[in-house]
Amino acid sequence: MATTERTLTMAQAIAEAIGLEMERDPDVFVMGEDIGRYGGIFGATQGLLARFGPERIMDTPISEAAFIGAAIGAAAEGMRPIAELMFIDFFGVAMDQLYNHLAKNTYMSGGAVRLPVVVMTAIGGGYNDAAQHSQCLYGLFAHLPGLKVVVPSTAYDAKGLMIQAVRDDNPVLYCFHKGIMGLPWMACFEGSTTPVPEGAYSVPFGAARLVREGTDVTVVTLAQMVHKAARAADELAGEGVSVEILDLRTLVPLDRAAVLASVRKTGRLLVVDEDYLSFGLSGEIAALVAEHLDEVRLKAPVRRLAVPDVPIPYSRPLEQAVIPQVAHVVDAARALVDARLA
Repeated sequence: MATTERTLTMAQAIAEAIGLEMERDPDVFVMGEDIGRYGGIFGATQGLLARFGPERIMDTPISEAAFIGAAIGAAAEGMRPIAELMFIDFFGVAMDQLYNHLAKNTYMSGGAVRLPVVVMTAIGGGYNDAAQHSQCLYGLFAHLPGLKVVVPSTAYDAKGLMIQAVRDDNPVLYCFHKGIMGLPWMACFEGSTTPVPEGAYSVPFGAARLVREGTDVTVVTLAQMVHKAARAADELAGEGVSVEILDLRTLVPLDRAAVLASVRKTGRLLVVDEDYLSFGLSGEIAALVAEHLDEVRLKAPVRRLAVPDVPIPYSRPLEQAVIPQVAHVVDAARALVDARLA
């Protein structure tokens, strides 16, 4: 790995990772809407068409079922495709391809058919794109066996996790949050530029990142919420509250051991999630801790902070009200520290 330190946005880091893997392996190619001439509407494939040409960086018609299905077929024949689903909200028109074929066919073939497909997709709101373009939904895919689910929060992780995803022989859903891609036109631009080594490296799946050590409360989170939690922790430190932040990085596989170790240390858990509250990641983490109460001694009930079960509003004040903000994290953590088990 090269030692030169420079900073990249998350979009640049993803594009660099894809470029390195395409140079290394001629079987890697990319397909999707606006990923060629436009470079991806969120910049994840910027500059790759000029380097690799239209046979490996393929703009597709607006037919997600068609090009995701084509990626599955190409993978079954030995290729390693990356297919960009422009917004995760659009999964519905390709759900049969994603879940009945991509997620199941290796199992149903007794392992004879490998499907090393990376489905790269944009998640998250905060910039007034309304109910059909602002969801996260990674909890839905984590619920479905057969897919690995990756959600980076930094440029360093974005590059390493993409390289790991491309080299994995299993299908991977790779989710990037629009608000931390480093795009100047995004109203929620923040936390997007970090040091990234020049060479190829991988970040292993199933290994959460300890963002900040603390003693009073554990915040388990991912994606843009990592940055909001960090700002909340800074504010709470001024009140004498020590917050530990755990960035999951991947939902499948999930680093359960890291969650339990942190909660065992602090005795308090706050799960902060930009996905919907019910039947999702926050409930899974809460259940994990509940199932290990014999080894994790809680000082207060587990708290969850997530999007209430409503569509994401277009109105900016309403959108800011339903998506967890720094002030929401501060209030929830403060209440958790003040709470006591009966």
